[in-house]
Amino acid sequence: METLELLIRNTSEVLTVEGSPQEPAERALTPQPNACVGVRRGKVWYVGPEGSLPKGAVGPSTRVLDAHGQFVGPGFVDPHTHAVFAGERAAEFDLRCQGATYLQIAQAGGGIANTVRATRFASEEDLIRLALPRLQLMLEYGITTAEVKSGYGLSLQDELKMLKAVQRLSTLQPLELIPTLMCAHAIPEEYREWREAYMDLCIKEIIPAVAEQGLARFCDVFVEQGAFSHAEARRILGAAQKLGMKPRLHVDQLTSSGGAELAAELGAATADHLENVSDAGIRALAQAGVTAVLVPTATLFLRVRPYAPGRKLRDAGVNVALGTNLNPGSAMSENLPLTLGLACLENGLTAAEAYWAATRGAALALGLNTYGRITVGDPANLVVFSCSNYRHLPYHLGINHARIVIKDGHVVVESERALCS
Repeated sequence: METLELLIRNTSEVLTVEGSPQEPAERALTPQPNACVGVRRGKVWYVGPEGSLPKGAVGPSTRVLDAHGQFVGPGFVDPHTHAVFAGERAAEFDLRCQGATYLQIAQAGGGIANTVRATRFASEEDLIRLALPRLQLMLEYGITTAEVKSGYGLSLQDELKMLKAVQRLSTLQPLELIPTLMCAHAIPEEYREWREAYMDLCIKEIIPAVAEQGLARFCDVFVEQGAFSHAEARRILGAAQKLGMKPRLHVDQLTSSGGAELAAELGAATADHLENVSDAGIRALAQAGVTAVLVPTATLFLRVRPYAPGRKLRDAGVNVALGTNLNPGSAMSENLPLTLGLACLENGLTAAEAYWAATRGAALALGLNTYGRITVGDPANLVVFSCSNYRHLPYHLGINHARIVIKDGHVVVESERALCS
């Protein structure tokens, strides 16, 4: 028989995460104690006791990885990032530490507009060069798949430039990227007095061009004071849906505006942020089957309260996902372990719920039905951690325990990180 290319053995447990969002999270993680994982042709071929491996499965060419009694789980899926951009906003961070708010900084010409200026000035090659080390760091944290939004171009030429950079980045490094068009991130400075003209640009030019070139799977809109209204979001997402892009929404972040209800009305794939979501909004998300994507690092970074009510969302039956929201203004961090810890400490999730949300929950948010789990026949996206169980990840706050990262059956990160209890 054809031998395995890769075998991970001597684990404390393998979290296959094959349950459903409606199950208690500990059960949904579907742990297999002391199991091994066999990989062939980039796919998971075997999960179970090593003693039950078929005869001949392990041969001289099989690479054997010893987990040293630590646990193995699926590669993390990050469902919300803005990882492609130019420039930095450290001065704005300092202003917030002195008491300025996000809206005050934006009204003074900072915020998204600041990054738009830098990103427009940058070439496609510049954007790729700047993004590569961010993606490498994400990979080292165990993220094997990540969504990436445009939204710092806000013109036809520059939105296409960003999405083409995302497309090329997918071929230049191992982390798989899922592209999202977000021309409705903000009204650009040159259209401040001609808002309707910018709407026309998005609907009549940017969205059709992106669709024609197949550059985005989703279209996202920021619904918030100073950004876009419900009516504008309906128009933009309606146009995108007609051309094959699935809707997503940034909603209820800084104010409670009925954004979750809007996401439910539109049948959006996700409603993201939700720090100020209403009880009615939570019920609407549950009834419509919309995933809630929480990004607690942004809540921390912006020094705002409250955190999104993860406990209420889970209890209502909403599928919850977790993202880093990596971006230069409100979450300059690739640190997914910090996101896990904050989700437990501030969003009210258990360790099992946080782990689900960063794996299977996030994969379902992106419509990636064979990701975020370890199932025979699915892509072998795996992480060997340097600790014996998943509860250690949020507990040892913000520390990276991803020791070996495997994407499509290939070892892409192999760290000398010490094992811990």
